[in-house]
Amino acid sequence: MEHEITSLTASEEEGALELALRPTSLQSFVGQKRVADQLDLLLAAARSRHAPADHVLLSGPPGLGKTTLAMIIASEMNAPIRITSGPAIQHAGDLASILSTLVEGEILFLDEIHRMSRPAEELLYMAMEDFRVDLIVGKGAGATSIPLQLPHFTLVGATTRAGLLPSPLRDRFGFTAQLDFYEDSDLATIVRRSAGLLGITISEDAICEIGSRSRGTPRVANRLLRRVRDFAQVHNKGVVGLNEANAALKMYEVDPKGLDRLDQAVLAALAHRFSGGPVGLTTLAMAIGEEAETIESLAEPFLVRMGYLSRSPRGRTLTALGYTHLGVEIPESVVKGMDFEPGGLFDTPSSNA
Repeated sequence: MEHEITSLTASEEEGALELALRPTSLQSFVGQKRVADQLDLLLAAARSRHAPADHVLLSGPPGLGKTTLAMIIASEMNAPIRITSGPAIQHAGDLASILSTLVEGEILFLDEIHRMSRPAEELLYMAMEDFRVDLIVGKGAGATSIPLQLPHFTLVGATTRAGLLPSPLRDRFGFTAQLDFYEDSDLATIVRRSAGLLGITISEDAICEIGSRSRGTPRVANRLLRRVRDFAQVHNKGVVGLNEANAALKMYEVDPKGLDRLDQAVLAALAHRFSGGPVGLTTLAMAIGEEAETIESLAEPFLVRMGYLSRSPRGRTLTALGYTHLGVEIPESVVKGMDFEPGGLFDTPSSNA
């Protein structure tokens, strides 16, 4: 008898690892203490009333734990979870078919909610507030509206661009959480926990080094840990020490401050091609061969947070810290504070209006 052997693809294996490393309760969720405490109170109150929790909006840069928190909400409420995304809902009928099959108390997780189509968005308003939708049957003069009552559910929306959400949608969420970048100590705790789950023997110095280079993002920390593990495994190192961690991170072009190839390309282009800026996002993206959205969502939040890059109405500008990080001489205009940074000569009330 022949046995069929199936194997996971690389992407499926990475996804399985990501899922295995996710915490399953608020008590095991590291970092974001303010958000975790607020969520804990909201969910505890809902459980005491034996009612579904209010709708929750999670916003913040990628990789900070929005999907993980959605799964934790479902776990804490002992409720099933349905996962979909904004780009997958392009018609009101797509959303109606999902809503009509929900059960009482179910969690509907809508990732990238800001990318949902406008007709679906308008249908969601009524579903969130009144727990019903109006289905249109037929076309033209013979079309009729049939109201459909929905079970009480909890919508958990996640977005990296909260500013793109219309006010009527934002106002219908009972709780909005803004996730912040993590401290190095929290990232070290995450790396330590993940190493234990993956069975990696790693020194404390290596844990701290990986955490400090993780851009304040747990997803990056777990990814770097797996690449360091691969390096140590290939080179037959039983224990992952600081030397192995440094060598692996250097191979993957992650510098001591956590900047990767994209970050370094952005800073180098500003310094060497555009004299420090200001330069528009589209022009900057073309100069380094990347999409403008990639730079805006992946590179800029970290570079601005580190103080290497500033944004103004005139464009992106390299700061004095950015020049220093590159080892490039700081221009006189930057030294004098005239690089269009906030509070500079060109940062007038009219330009920010």
